[in-house]
Amino acid sequence: MSSTAPAPVPAGSPAAEPVVVVSDLHAGYLPGVNILNGANLTAAKGELIGIIGPNGAGKSTLLKAIFGQVHVRSGSITLEGDTITGLKANKLVARGVGFIPQTNNVFPSLTIEENLQMGLYQRPKAYDERLEFVTGIFAELGKRLKQRAGSLSGGERQMVAMGRALMMDPKVLLLDEPSAGLSPVRQDEAFIRVSEINKAGVTCIMVEQNARRCLQICDRGYVLDQGRDAYTGSGRELLQDPKVTELYLGTLGQD
Repeated sequence: MSSTAPAPVPAGSPAAEPVVVVSDLHAGYLPGVNILNGANLTAAKGELIGIIGPNGAGKSTLLKAIFGQVHVRSGSITLEGDTITGLKANKLVARGVGFIPQTNNVFPSLTIEENLQMGLYQRPKAYDERLEFVTGIFAELGKRLKQRAGSLSGGERQMVAMGRALMMDPKVLLLDEPSAGLSPVRQDEAFIRVSEINKAGVTCIMVEQNARRCLQICDRGYVLDQGRDAYTGSGRELLQDPKVTELYLGTLGQD
């Protein structure tokens, strides 16, 4: 497990075709100050990728850089082989990149149905088809379409945010700490939802502070430290690696 190159794709894995490839990425919010210092990541078709690491390691910054919200100073990001480095969010959504931020991820004054419609504003004619797909994963949403999102619990809002992102039929879904701020029971439900989305065929890249639980469900994981991928490997490999356990799992995401 090394940070010098993305982890190899296992033979026979459904992850044979790269969807997102991040290469030697340097990026930051302020001029001359990098948060990412050579980060690498590969998410192949059908994979669930987990990103863990200490606070300030650049985990959320990596997702935001992929989604065009952070200035990339060097390196590259590709989507199915096409360069998307520096593209704005609206163009990325049109190309099939979905992003679910950690906070402020729903429109509270709108109903669940209106939130889902906002997710499909670029393809309104596909609404019925995509609504059927989304409510097939989140049956609760289909029963409560007229309820205002502002009246929902944190876990329910997270479900609406996921549903809205799925309305655009994304090629890859970026999730920034989907379990943040939730009770232990709701946290487990969030991880189950992410697994269900992935099993429905959506490639997922998930940043998580609950490191142990993240590695339990992901196909492959990346440990970010000081803006670089310090360790990579399958979720199982990282869970069983003594160095990863000593340095990261002892203080991150206790069960």
